[in-house]
Amino acid sequence: MKISSPFHKKIEQQEDVSSELFKASRRDFLKIGGVLAGGLVLGVSFFSCNDKGKKVASLAPNVYLTINADGEVIIVAHRSEMGTGIRTGLPLIIADELGADWSRVRIVQAEGDEKKYGDQNTDGSYSVRMFYKPMREAGAAARYMLIQAAAKEWNVAADECDTENGQVVHKASGKSTPFGDLVAAASALEVPKPEQLKLKDRSQFKMIGHDTPIFDLHDIVTGKAVFGIDADVENTKVAVIKHCPVVGGKIKSFDDAKAKAIPGVLKVIPIKGGDNPPTVHKPLSGVAVIAENTWAAIKGRDALEVEWDLGPNATYDSAKELEELAEKIKHSGTVRRKRGEFSKARSGAKKVIEHTYLAPHLAHATIEPPSALAVIKNSSCEVWACTQNPQGARDAVAEALGMDAAKVRVNVTLLGGGFGRKSKPDFIVEAALLAKESGLPVRVQWTREDDLHHDFHHSLSAQRIVATIDADNKLSGWSHHIAYPSIGSTFDAKVVQPSDGELGLGATDFPYNVPNIQIETYDCVSHMRIGWLRSVRNIPQAFAIQTMLDEVAAARGMDAVANALDLLGEDRNITFNEELINGKYPNYNEDIAVYPWNTSRMKRVIERVAKEAGWGKKMPAGSGLGFAAHRSFLTYVACIVEVNVDSNNRITIPNVHYAIDCGVAVNTDRIRSQFEGGAQFSTSIALKSAITVKNGAVEQNNFDTYQIIRMPESPKQIHVHIIDSEEKPTGVGEPPVPPFTPALCNAIFAATGKRIYKLPVDLTTA
Repeated sequence: MKISSPFHKKIEQQEDVSSELFKASRRDFLKIGGVLAGGLVLGVSFFSCNDKGKKVASLAPNVYLTINADGEVIIVAHRSEMGTGIRTGLPLIIADELGADWSRVRIVQAEGDEKKYGDQNTDGSYSVRMFYKPMREAGAAARYMLIQAAAKEWNVAADECDTENGQVVHKASGKSTPFGDLVAAASALEVPKPEQLKLKDRSQFKMIGHDTPIFDLHDIVTGKAVFGIDADVENTKVAVIKHCPVVGGKIKSFDDAKAKAIPGVLKVIPIKGGDNPPTVHKPLSGVAVIAENTWAAIKGRDALEVEWDLGPNATYDSAKELEELAEKIKHSGTVRRKRGEFSKARSGAKKVIEHTYLAPHLAHATIEPPSALAVIKNSSCEVWACTQNPQGARDAVAEALGMDAAKVRVNVTLLGGGFGRKSKPDFIVEAALLAKESGLPVRVQWTREDDLHHDFHHSLSAQRIVATIDADNKLSGWSHHIAYPSIGSTFDAKVVQPSDGELGLGATDFPYNVPNIQIETYDCVSHMRIGWLRSVRNIPQAFAIQTMLDEVAAARGMDAVANALDLLGEDRNITFNEELINGKYPNYNEDIAVYPWNTSRMKRVIERVAKEAGWGKKMPAGSGLGFAAHRSFLTYVACIVEVNVDSNNRITIPNVHYAIDCGVAVNTDRIRSQFEGGAQFSTSIALKSAITVKNGAVEQNNFDTYQIIRMPESPKQIHVHIIDSEEKPTGVGEPPVPPFTPALCNAIFAATGKRIYKLPVDLTTA
């Protein structure tokens, strides 16, 4: 089966996304959360086009919009909400283009069904960029039909009418009619053709480009919102699972007598696992305890006696692997990008700078650990889960149960954080298997310890960069050596090299105007479940590149901002394709001609952040400013971090400045929120977080040993400066992360004179 990922999208290299509108069946709408549709019901079918504008692939209906006779506007949200605001952002686009009264808009969460909604995997920061135009067209189509109905009733020209606040208005006469009074007449009209639609000018937007609170805000702050852990049906039982501590291990034997003696424990059920590679859609080997409540289940699990066959990864030691990778990258590897002749640049260099950069395994550590509820009844399965990928979960459950996918329904709850972890359905499959085996409604609940031990970890990495400076004080050569286990190894054990997609997250798309570039990679065998984490390989690759560039600036006698602007060279679009050894630059699954790597946009954010942060100002002793800039998920970000380091090496962060160009800014409130949260997330990565493995098992158990920052340690002021742009909208969930860590490390150098080459930061050894 296929589980989509940032590197395995169902929609590959789309040149454009367009839409077709149609009148939807009220029966279809009634199936979605019991919504009563009695008025105008529209469906939007998305499709991709080639460079000649020809329709080449239907993505199936993705959105349903209805306007009821009482004036309520109901929009189906087909993406998962995990704090990004996407459940608000996409409906907001429709509502603003429609001219709806936002207070009369109701959002209904879609179940997992690609026949209705296309690919629902919510990752890769691509939801807004993919659906912005089609969502506007959906709103414009409904507006067109309502205006036509009103114009006919008033006997006026349609182009004299408009919509606002849930009404059609004719300003010349002062007439206005609520949407609800027009839906009967509008629903009798033909759906307009694309050429009949006139999208609003930006000046007409009331919500796009402005602050709009998230739709779920009231329910979240009052405790009414339903997350995965809150899902419940009558007679729900709770299961916790004792998993094999080592990936690839299996159960040899177990004794459940003591577990069954715990009051409240109902059943003990083994789960077959131990596959190698582990994949993302099958559970790990383990023994489940099903009980009346969570506490009884945990105590029952504690009482289990299990003997494990630990399998082929029982001797894995992450510290030793990092040492081995650091040694491996001293030698020649597989060339992945080549420009000029680096060897000549090195032999003729006036200065050579060479460093190795090390980063550990990381865990997602979402505040809500994985949780899923499954019920099997009448040869079908219904699931409630905090999932980023409801269709992948549905297909995985169907495969595990030997059931047709049409018999599986996945209801999407809110997610208490995702970061990529909850796009994997292993915990959902566990719930389905246990519900089948026990005949009970079962909610599988992972503990914090389970989550840290058995995550799809972000893999450790070793990188060596050699930079050469010539007699003219120019950066003449760049040699980047990269080693880490690939995400692809989780799907196929034979994968031992980073994919083009992973390298294209900041490494092979090195944009600077350097005449001699060589990028090499190395074979690495994975011993863990490797997955994607917020911004994926951008994290270590940006850390290495941007901290090295800070050293290059110092070696050239330039400040870091001037160095970056100089190295970007003339304003131009870059493709990288002609220098890549094995193929095209992936460009986040978008055509480079449609979303080019544009140096002028990067310069703009660099200049803006320097201005806003007061770059170049004199800092007191023990304080410093650090700069980094990075493009990820098609968004240009520059970051300046201010730090203070006291005599006890305690680091505080008074200010963070971001400047971002994400194209059209849909919901500025959520954009700021994502960058504020991204700074906090990145501070943890830089200063606190590391997963270590000994004898195949993760050593960290909870937030006492896998630390994330607490409030006193977090950045005090985070300033987000959004570039006004009419470019296509791009991602904002992941781009805050990559430039922050190197900017912080560069600020630490400015404050202390200590360079950082290993994460997390340890100033006692730097």
